[in-house]
Amino acid sequence: MLNFNLFRNIGFPLYLFVYLILPYSAITQTLKIDFIRNLETSLNKRDLEFIRKNFRNDENQNIPKQFSKIINDFPDSKWKIKRLESYIPNKEILRISVSGRKIVNGEMHILESDFDYVFSVLNGKIDEATIKNLFTTIRNDNNKIDISFKIPEKVLTGSKYDIDIILNKPLEEVIITGAIKAHQVNSLFEQEILLEPLASGGIFKMTRAPSKPGIQIWSGIIAHPEGMITFTKSIDIVDKI
Repeated sequence: MLNFNLFRNIGFPLYLFVYLILPYSAITQTLKIDFIRNLETSLNKRDLEFIRKNFRNDENQNIPKQFSKIINDFPDSKWKIKRLESYIPNKEILRISVSGRKIVNGEMHILESDFDYVFSVLNGKIDEATIKNLFTTIRNDNNKIDISFKIPEKVLTGSKYDIDIILNKPLEEVIITGAIKAHQVNSLFEQEILLEPLASGGIFKMTRAPSKPGIQIWSGIIAHPEGMITFTKSIDIVDKI
């Protein structure tokens, strides 16, 4: 059995999802380009004082601490932020991308994470913020593994849907292992995952969405002779599409 906590020591922080949920941020009543630019700059310059000043009092101690953990895991991580046209009434959307590299035991581990940050502005502060369309990978294979992730962005409550992680190159005699598991954010550290041989050339799973709207999270691992890939994907569970 592999415990998610162990990945901290080998450069696979699947708990990155927790770090990236930043629930409150000070901001002008109208979202301005200057704020987005300043936020991006502060993240890239590791300006924790800017973050402390721009987060609500109940969060300005926790968020710098969580942000510091990302920097510790990937010291050279780069952040890019852009505003998206909102399709949700009274909501703003930022597309946030995080990338980073880290050498562990002589191997280069590469982080790529993209997600949409959806929030409303109330009294000059970001309120009711949620993460959508999160997809994070950390891999040390130098992109040698030809892999496709077919995981939906959103599904209806109670509906069946497929999750396919496909190794596109024929395996021949290569033996790979892997696993995938759903989890709740608060229980991420407590869960274990058992790696199993993947004779079919990937992970193919049919599952059913929860009966209530919300966000479902899947994390998984592919272990291949060329390297290892971990991934985390959020799925929006909705009652209508």
